[in-house]
Amino acid sequence: MVDSDFGSTVVVKCGGVVAERPEFLCADVAARHRNGERLLLVHGGSSDIDRVAGQFGVRQRRLVGPGNVSGRYTDPATLAVAMMTWSGVVKPRLLEILARHGVPAVGLTGLDAGLVTATAKKPFRALLDGRSTIIRDDRSGRIAAVNGAALHRLLDAGFLPVLSPPALGADGPLNVDADRLAAAVATAMGAEELVLLSDVPGVLADQADPGSVLARIAVSLDGPPAVSSGGMGAKLTAARTALVAGTRVRICSGLVPEPLTGGLAGQGTEVVLDAHDR
Repeated sequence: MVDSDFGSTVVVKCGGVVAERPEFLCADVAARHRNGERLLLVHGGSSDIDRVAGQFGVRQRRLVGPGNVSGRYTDPATLAVAMMTWSGVVKPRLLEILARHGVPAVGLTGLDAGLVTATAKKPFRALLDGRSTIIRDDRSGRIAAVNGAALHRLLDAGFLPVLSPPALGADGPLNVDADRLAAAVATAMGAEELVLLSDVPGVLADQADPGSVLARIAVSLDGPPAVSSGGMGAKLTAARTALVAGTRVRICSGLVPEPLTGGLAGQGTEVVLDAHDR
């Protein structure tokens, strides 16, 4: 539930193409920040990571796990590229645009002050390049804790935190999924809303038809999400975490004018818990 000790907080997540073209998002966030809203921006950067990895000749591969949910195979070389990209490409882009709009944004990763901690995954079986493989060197982890109080103190001081992976693991940095990071942050902060921005208008009934946006989709407490294509599997899995904590969740486009305002007004897809799990 929303923490009564703080004002209402909205956590916004962007990544992929939205993080490459964040002008609409940053302008909208800036306007709402000027109105006194408590906002926190979480970002990934998959498209930028792929591009930078190509420049350095680091091959990018995908893992497909239970529920057909796909994720980045984070071997040590890929983790180095990802960290370079989050802190050296994506975050400066967001911070520069926000600064031009007069927003005192603060760039952070989960490593700063140990804001986000995670536990490394044990060896696990997944599909890699279409083959079932036991993965032993993946430098990704499961989020263990988020210091929500520290993030609230930044909001209290008038700052807008811009947070990304990696998280702090027992033996070094760990990649964590940015959608799950946003959900964990929303949970730790008692956020009222979590808005997951995408390059499509919402969860689609037909991936080939951008007009087939579902007004609402239910997720269960266990089992795979009803939709896994188009990157929605990770978003719906993350949404479940926030919903259990009492945070409302919406998935909508980040590539339209005023994307956050539109999402909070009802655009895109509302994610709810399955009726049996409420």
